[in-house]
Amino acid sequence: MLPADDTAPPLLTIRNAHVVRGQRVLLDGLSLTLNTGQHTAILGPNGSGKSTLVKLITRQLYPLAGGYVSLFGHARWNVTDLRSLMGIVSSSIQLDFDAHPPLEVFDCVVSGFFAARGLWKQHAVSDDMRARSREALEQTGASHLIGRDMSSLSTGEARRVLIARALVHRPKALLLDEPCAGLDPAARRVFLEGLRRLAQGGTTLILVTHHIEEILPEIGHIVMLRDGRVLHEGDKSALLDSAHLTELFDMPVEVQPHGAWFGASVD
Repeated sequence: MLPADDTAPPLLTIRNAHVVRGQRVLLDGLSLTLNTGQHTAILGPNGSGKSTLVKLITRQLYPLAGGYVSLFGHARWNVTDLRSLMGIVSSSIQLDFDAHPPLEVFDCVVSGFFAARGLWKQHAVSDDMRARSREALEQTGASHLIGRDMSSLSTGEARRVLIARALVHRPKALLLDEPCAGLDPAARRVFLEGLRRLAQGGTTLILVTHHIEEILPEIGHIVMLRDGRVLHEGDKSALLDSAHLTELFDMPVEVQPHGAWFGASVD
């Protein structure tokens, strides 16, 4: 894991965030600080507030009055400018690129510069954009997919293309929201190994999941969410054990280390 950059403002700061929908409290006074270089896994059962937290970070939701959210030291962002600092990858985003009309892989990646689905007449694509798109596809091991339609790709292949699309901006961080959803075990391992290379290359990863077997060896920081609050936060070596996971998921969970990885079973 790369050391956190203590000289830079925090990648993410949340203070006393309350999010309510109808009568339901989704986040209950949540506070959290993550630093650039601090690879983090955000763990929690369904309904714990993970998806709401992602929407808070991506500016799809805002906290009630009194809450505070900042990214890279700024509370106000133009979403286009933010994209150059933080890339977003999720299984739900993929659905947009599987739809009609068909979208070719390279066009999908280049169109990331314009926050569009595909390229249109008004988009002026520069040689630098093309070069950075090829670079990003090579970085994710997906350059051999150029020429194919997104809808023809396997789930794992499409997910790598979408990471390349996020990487064209050369962001400092990637927010990965359940990125392994829909992947079979073999495709998941290939995909996770690609994420490891990104982490080792200096891109800060924030992984949102409820599967501890997806936590990369490079991730050293754990945030456990339950009922819209931070239940525990700290070093992976202190938190990824049976006692903490049992408390988090409210059922007996047995944690088994597998080298630098972890697995879990429900008793």
